[in-house]
Amino acid sequence: LVEWQLRIASGERLTVAQSDVAWHGSAIECRIYAEDPETGYLPSPGKIQYLREPSGPGVRLDSGVYQGWNVPMDYDPLLAKLAAWGATRDSAITKLDRALREYAITGIRANTAWFRDVLSDEEFREGRLSTAFLDAFPARRRISTDDPEREAAELLVQVLQSKSNGATVVSSSVSNWARLGREELMR
Repeated sequence: LVEWQLRIASGERLTVAQSDVAWHGSAIECRIYAEDPETGYLPSPGKIQYLREPSGPGVRLDSGVYQGWNVPMDYDPLLAKLAAWGATRDSAITKLDRALREYAITGIRANTAWFRDVLSDEEFREGRLSTAFLDAFPARRRISTDDPEREAAELLVQVLQSKSNGATVVSSSVSNWARLGREELMR
């Protein structure tokens, strides 16, 4: 790919026609930030107390943060890039919504619930998008009733309790793919 980019930049012509290029599925990306959309996107520095990151088929997470890391006030509050791919736009949205529900972080505020609200927006789901979408979205926004920080804290308590009695924790908001992977890691 880089070789072709250099050739094109030096003036060479492409060897494929536009008619040779076909769509193959759909991908959507969210940039997870340590910021609070409810307070005008103010940064949310602090120590990450608990972190559960999503995974699974069609899900990609590029992240460099970890549980115990201190999110600084001085730098860009980007925590991760979370992307989902599906054969259709609807399947990509469904996978990304599942991944956002699996993404749990406590100790700081993050914009994961805001993204879930965007994904559930009728205009977004129908693909009626424009550069004015984000300006108009707050008036239509249906705020999620669940609290990801509370859910993460409750899950952490369940995990700690299960380690002490040998039980396996099953959370309805976690996909079977992630649950089975976590069970395998706990063995």
